Amino acid sequence: MTHVAKPDQLLEKLATDLENLLEHRGIDDPLMVGIHTGGAWLAERLHKLLKIKQPLATLDISFYRDDFSRIGMNPQVKSSQLPPQIENCHIVLIDDVLQSGRTIRAAMNELFDYGRPASITLACLIERSGRELPIQADVVGQDLELNDLEQIKLTGPEPLAWEIKRMDRTS
Repeated sequence: MTHVAKPDQLLEKLATDLENLLEHRGIDDPLMVGIHTGGAWLAERLHKLLKIKQPLATLDISFYRDDFSRIGMNPQVKSSQLPPQIENCHIVLIDDVLQSGRTIRAAMNELFDYGRPASITLACLIERSGRELPIQADVVGQDLELNDLEQIKLTGPEPLAWEIKRMDRTS
């Protein structure tokens, strides 16, 4: 069985690494954006830990996915909560699990519909095998090698927990 560190441990590591990276890059007032649903839960906690001044923003990428016709519409679509202007903002984009890269691509497409950010820093709690697009996180809580039949599911927001689920071949 693959070991996944406790979410609180990963959050602390992610916060420390993210703070160091932002300081190294000279970014002192980023806009933090959490991707619904798990990324938004994590962003809320990281926003507090890092004492970010700008209001927390959230993104629902449901209509930006390239597999929309294959997976169907998510019945729990949430609205994105972004400032009206993100032009030249330094954005910290938060997601729970980076696997294929398609969620991040969709998130960046939506962000660019609001304007051209100065930079986007990607932070993910877990980065796992299975990349389909050339996207990688700048900061990661934990890297995992999982097989094609294993999926990570974040549950929460309180308590925040992880499950590794094994899918059957017919799914």
